[in-house]
Amino acid sequence: MARKKLPIGIQTFAKIREADYYYVDKTAFALRMIEEGTAYFLSRPRRFGKSLFLDTLAELLAGNEPLFRGLYCHDKWDWRVKYPVIRISFAEGVMGSAAELKIRILDILAENEQRLGLEKGSGEVPGRFIRLIQAAEAKSGQRAVILVDEYDKPILDNLTRPDLAREMRDGLRNLYSVIKGQDAHIKFAMLTGVSKFSKVNIFSGLNNLKDITLHTGYSSICGYTDADVDTVFAPELEGLDREKIRHWYNGYNWRGEAVYNPFDLLLLFDCHEFRSFWFETGTPTFLVDMLTERKVYLPAFLEMQSSSELISAFEVGDISTEALMFQSGYLTIASEENLGDDIMFTLTYPNREVRGALMGNILGRWVENPQQAVQSRFALYKALEANGFERIREIFFSLYASIPNDWFRKNDIDRFEGYYASVFYAAFAALGLEIIPEDVSGQGKLDMAIKFNGQIYLLEFKVVEEKAEGKALAQIKEKKYADKYRSLRQPIHLIGVEFSRKARNVTGFAVESPD
Repeated sequence: MARKKLPIGIQTFAKIREADYYYVDKTAFALRMIEEGTAYFLSRPRRFGKSLFLDTLAELLAGNEPLFRGLYCHDKWDWRVKYPVIRISFAEGVMGSAAELKIRILDILAENEQRLGLEKGSGEVPGRFIRLIQAAEAKSGQRAVILVDEYDKPILDNLTRPDLAREMRDGLRNLYSVIKGQDAHIKFAMLTGVSKFSKVNIFSGLNNLKDITLHTGYSSICGYTDADVDTVFAPELEGLDREKIRHWYNGYNWRGEAVYNPFDLLLLFDCHEFRSFWFETGTPTFLVDMLTERKVYLPAFLEMQSSSELISAFEVGDISTEALMFQSGYLTIASEENLGDDIMFTLTYPNREVRGALMGNILGRWVENPQQAVQSRFALYKALEANGFERIREIFFSLYASIPNDWFRKNDIDRFEGYYASVFYAAFAALGLEIIPEDVSGQGKLDMAIKFNGQIYLLEFKVVEEKAEGKALAQIKEKKYADKYRSLRQPIHLIGVEFSRKARNVTGFAVESPD
């Protein structure tokens, strides 16, 4: 198979097809949606291909047959019928007021009027939108198609200013409410975005939208599957460790087949380096601030339970940690269990990239000098590689000493043990190590186990009033936490770490290693 051009950052279907870029065929999903329904909603994290899918739908419904030759839908679609497509996107720019949002909406409506060859409209948003839909149908003889990209961006851009975010929500509701009332004039509608705000608050009665966010049959509607990587991108795999690709980038799941983020893979194929490409494109500052303010126990993200309602709830001023992490792509569905009339999900990090990059980012925000956090990570890896336990103690002592006193004053003293454990976890997780927090055995619950370089490290944390080195290590031995790992026949290191409430730092660091 010949190599093609990589469509890095390209969201235009026609450009990809005409210039012979790689394309993962998603037209089977498009046909299924058009045949089975009329109005859809889809939430996916940023840079997952939502815009490209909407553009594919636009070209399909507009009847641009040459673009689809060789694709699944080509011999299954009536190319004689061409629907008028109304495109609405808030992907570009940041609006800082309700007035700016209104101007942007009116500009979007004007752009559609011009592209469809209609007379320029006038008046307020709802009336002008209604007239646009009806005029498009009257001129073409076919009902209109409405495709909305980044429907929620004006709200998300202003989440740190809740009052303004609510104004944006109300302005968007003024636009979206038209879709329900004009149902008789609409062939197909789809709205996509990152978050899932409640229909009551933003869609104002638009209850005919079919939400396919967690529909098992649409889990891979955006993103690349393992099969896509092995077939479509087969020419790009030479020289790359296939299992490492999975470990780093696969794992995003919406109750069906897991997928890769396209942006990650395209850049990996381009430069042949394993890096946090997706994460580096814009992790929101408010996310890290929120995790810090809520004193989130970071190891809990490896296995967090949540209901379907909770991870779907997203309201201005009332956003659960689970919902924000899941909808923004930092947690994904690992498993689910039916409990009566509800579904309980177990959430976890999707892959090595997200876990390592997020933990490194958080650690950098907790200390006064982010550069120190980066240097500490490199030093920690080398120290662990050499089993330099005294150096490991020095690194963590320095890390804790660099955390501003204000952080301690803002946090509950009784939760210090969880906080101290979070710092240890963030530092090791940022290195991409295999970590098992709160590892349960028949004798109790070990705080943390790490598997690295063919060796096992068992860590127990204790907060003490005075220096009392040895208590944490004694507990590891007393509870026989190492027993469950002996069958692996790997060296096991026992590490007991004690923290002083008064000194707010490591005061005990006892290690017992095999001879």
